[in-house]
Amino acid sequence: MTAIPALPPVARSVAELRRIVAEWRAAGHKVALVPTMGALHDGHLALVREAQRHADKVVVSIFVNPIQFGPNEDFDAYPRTLDADRAALATVGAALVYAPTVGEMYPEGFATTISVTGVSEGLCGATRPGHFSGVATVVTKLLLQAQPDAACFGEKDYQQLQVIRRFVRDLDIPVEIVGVPTVREADGLARSSRNAYLSVEERAAAPALHRTLSDTAAAIRAGAAVDAALEAGRRAILAAGFVSVDYLELRAAEGLAPLAALDRPARLLVAARIGKTRLIDNIPVEGA
Repeated sequence: MTAIPALPPVARSVAELRRIVAEWRAAGHKVALVPTMGALHDGHLALVREAQRHADKVVVSIFVNPIQFGPNEDFDAYPRTLDADRAALATVGAALVYAPTVGEMYPEGFATTISVTGVSEGLCGATRPGHFSGVATVVTKLLLQAQPDAACFGEKDYQQLQVIRRFVRDLDIPVEIVGVPTVREADGLARSSRNAYLSVEERAAAPALHRTLSDTAAAIRAGAAVDAALEAGRRAILAAGFVSVDYLELRAAEGLAPLAALDRPARLLVAARIGKTRLIDNIPVEGA
């Protein structure tokens, strides 16, 4: 009979987290952090597996961060599935779950935020005001609370990854930021907790987002004018059943400057809405 893996313990406070991490460090262990908002899927588990390549002990934080949600976004509806998340994390050997309350993370009188200019502007920064300030603030706190040697983030949220790398460099936070390639379903759809919101019909149409990214990137690599290729991509997304396209843009892979030509390593990024769900994706685009 196969043994059921033990559930990872849960730390609820900064003090408890730091005590456990200090014990690990006293024993000579390296520590990695995987920040999440829970509702874990295979994409998150891939982050844990990658974190284990960089450390002996992996902490997975589960915290639905209120300050990165806009007034009309899904904070209250965002799934909270701690028991199922712990069971999933047991299968990949996570050493600890850090699940603070909102009051622990933002105690009464909390008055500090982290803002990152440049890479946070445009793309999701334009359509979700305040989002990246909320992300930067909570990730800064998590890094200072856990003090890991490495922290892993998915490339699906590519702009977020660039924001985190920027403030870690700017603030001299001693941690290695590791980007992990997007995990996809068999039909190409990027794994996301928000995929659970899709109806059967929407789920069937959603893979068009990745197909369009691939087709648009191929056209640009083949020499098509960038503006024309992007416009054709937007039309294809709408024709596939999406109700709107927030953006489809070619940006520099480092720094996210808009590109009118494929003259350096680039990233093709998209955000579009299908039904009531907003999906994002991106792929690298290299020159021919």
